[in-house]
Amino acid sequence: MRYHKIPDETIQRLPLYWRALRLLSENRSHVNSKVLAEIVQVNPWQIRKDLSYFGGFGTPGVGYDIKKLSCQLRDILNLKNTHKTALVGVGDLGSALLGYSGFSQLGFEIVSAFDVSTKKVGKIKNNVNVEDISKLKTLKRKGIRLAIIAVPVKAAQETADKLVRAGVVGILNFTPSYLVVPKTVKVISIDIAMDIARLPYYLPTNRAGKT
Repeated sequence: MRYHKIPDETIQRLPLYWRALRLLSENRSHVNSKVLAEIVQVNPWQIRKDLSYFGGFGTPGVGYDIKKLSCQLRDILNLKNTHKTALVGVGDLGSALLGYSGFSQLGFEIVSAFDVSTKKVGKIKNNVNVEDISKLKTLKRKGIRLAIIAVPVKAAQETADKLVRAGVVGILNFTPSYLVVPKTVKVISIDIAMDIARLPYYLPTNRAGKT
């Protein structure tokens, strides 16, 4: 079942709820929206509103059945199946992503990797063969519809264009570049540097009128 017209902000929060429920399942069977909200740091009403888009959940006075809701969220997020994924860019970041076990725990498997460097093409990294970037056109034949971009900024848009032509419909973008893609393709961008840039603001000495 696919859901339409759901706010992106709601979809962004669903994995947080799902992860919290998995942790809670270790020592309890039910949880109410107040406790869950404290863990994921949102308002209880926000959780109830987000879940209401997908039907009725929970029992008044009892709360949510943790295992049941966890399975329902997994189905909503389409995480119950294994999703073959391609990685483009096998530099320091790309190599780290290849070795990240968290992807497999969520049902994602990087099965193909691509790079432009002749020093990397043909090498095996974490059991994945690194292919030449020209081989991206083989993704459709391999049944790969998701991809991760970890290339230099100047190559990001061109890479995205090639992925779209190869039939990719979901892109995780690790470059600080805004990608222009068809409406049928979903891009999620992660800019680690910008998230780090926010941290110094919260230092006690970094306030107006203080040095």
